[in-house]
Amino acid sequence: MNPRKPRPPADQPTLLSRAADRGGGGGGPKPLADRMRPRHLDEVVGQLHVLDAGKVLGDAIRNDRVPSLILWGPPGSGKTTLAHVIARLTRTEFVPFSAVLGGLPELRTLIDAARQRRLYDGKGTTLFVDEIHRFNKSQQDAFLPHLENGTLTLIGATTENPSFAVNAALLSRCRVFRLEALGPAELRLLVERALSDRERGLGARDHTSDPEALAAIADAARGDARRALGLLEIASELVGPGGRIDLDVIQRAAEERTLLYDKSGEEHYNVASALIKSLRGSDPDAAIYWFLRMLDAGDDPLFLARRLIIFASEDVGNADPRALDVAVQADVAYRRIGLPEGVYPLAHACLYLASCPKSNAVKRAIESTRAAIEEHGALPVPMKLRNAVTQLMRREGYGDGYRYAHDYAESFVGGETYLPDELAGRRFYEPSDQGLERSIQERLERLRGGGKSG
Repeated sequence: MNPRKPRPPADQPTLLSRAADRGGGGGGPKPLADRMRPRHLDEVVGQLHVLDAGKVLGDAIRNDRVPSLILWGPPGSGKTTLAHVIARLTRTEFVPFSAVLGGLPELRTLIDAARQRRLYDGKGTTLFVDEIHRFNKSQQDAFLPHLENGTLTLIGATTENPSFAVNAALLSRCRVFRLEALGPAELRLLVERALSDRERGLGARDHTSDPEALAAIADAARGDARRALGLLEIASELVGPGGRIDLDVIQRAAEERTLLYDKSGEEHYNVASALIKSLRGSDPDAAIYWFLRMLDAGDDPLFLARRLIIFASEDVGNADPRALDVAVQADVAYRRIGLPEGVYPLAHACLYLASCPKSNAVKRAIESTRAAIEEHGALPVPMKLRNAVTQLMRREGYGDGYRYAHDYAESFVGGETYLPDELAGRRFYEPSDQGLERSIQERLERLRGGGKSG
């Protein structure tokens, strides 16, 4: 039996908080964003909607009664910061774990240690899993029994929508708290704090700064505290101790600004949705904007090509049958020439699809037909439509009564039916009055209403 380990004093730093104060094990000084990470809840900037007095999460942290939870928010919104604060306040053993760097074997070791800790020391374990969305659904199942029996309290951090990134069983056992991107005023407060802090920040470097420069940092950071402090640190290095941080310095530090876009995460689907809705809404200006947002952020051009091909049938259809050919040829052209010139045929297709007439009659025909199949099951093929390929089939009546359409005027047999008897007269394809479909609609109405049998 393992000997009981004495409980550390309540204010003694835990594993994660001690690591937060070190310089990285000989790897040089830590980045400014890590040095300035809040140590206590009252140092956390923003997120008052979940951390203010009377709010569930804030009160749970203050009272050391943190339940299993998922922290969901964009990069730099404070997910890991809250984990560090909890690590300092909790009387449980706080164990950090990265879903990127670790796998199930390491996780099983941590869970076994938590089980032993609870059994022999009577002490709980709070497991912080950074980027929990990197675990697939079956890996996430490994947490379930240990949450239910009290071995673990789980804190997961993710930039992805938990509805898609966390399986339902695990999600049902955790509270989800959404963190928001920090506002300009909050980012500026962080920057000013870092400039004045002589222990952990840049105060010892004695910088002066222009208000416009600090506002520019807040703007360039786009809600990300880590990015704001990273820009400030670069600016500090550019001007040196005692230097003045002005707008020109910040512009140099932010020279390589990147788009707020994660081509593998929720923002990918948000921007893709904006593209499709702009195409459907016949707004070529918005469509090309979202299209290039995706392409220039590094999204797969073939993903975009596939979406354009699908759109050409789903949302244009027979209103302009050329749309499908334009989309397919854009895909072919891109595969032949690649980037950067491949942007032209893809953009060509994007603008054409946004500008041409729209109809979802193909989609509606698919949906209504499938509904009929679901309702009536596999109805038998009428005898007249069956192919009499053997003498036995002919004797059984296969093909009896079938009339060959090309023997009649306009290749149309008036009054003929081709659906099963139970569905006779049903209309699955209803052309719109857009583009070429108007002509299709007029022809079908004429044939259905007054076609001659010849």
